[in-house]
Amino acid sequence: MRNGGERAGLLVSAAIIYRRGQVLVGQRPEADKHPLKWEFPGGKVESAESPRQALVRELREELEIEATVGAELARYRHKYSPAYEISLLFFAVPGFVGQLKNRVYKQISWASLNELERLDFLEGDVDFLRRLARGDFRPQLEG
Repeated sequence: MRNGGERAGLLVSAAIIYRRGQVLVGQRPEADKHPLKWEFPGGKVESAESPRQALVRELREELEIEATVGAELARYRHKYSPAYEISLLFFAVPGFVGQLKNRVYKQISWASLNELERLDFLEGDVDFLRRLARGDFRPQLEG
């Protein structure tokens, strides 16, 4: 979920790509903002697009896939600092076309729900991550 520069009021869409009990995650490069932190693929919503359109675009840019964006799983705000708050939208991605190609991350990985909690995630993803690991979204991801 790469977002480039900071600005207040940023809207970010994230993909929960779930397959055979595992979720796809990416680790930011060392030279990136929040180096080596793990995140769910996705990114900022541009002014002329919807959150779903942004997610399709970001997944094409980051992973070279054409994604099917499903149900919105969660939405909330996170403050990284008093002056920097983002709105996060998490979507199920039940399918995609294409072979995954890592274009922006240090590495991408399929991780089980239990393994996710052991990874060093971005602060903004942690609340959602805990709920995901608890199984709160399993029906939407498997159905």
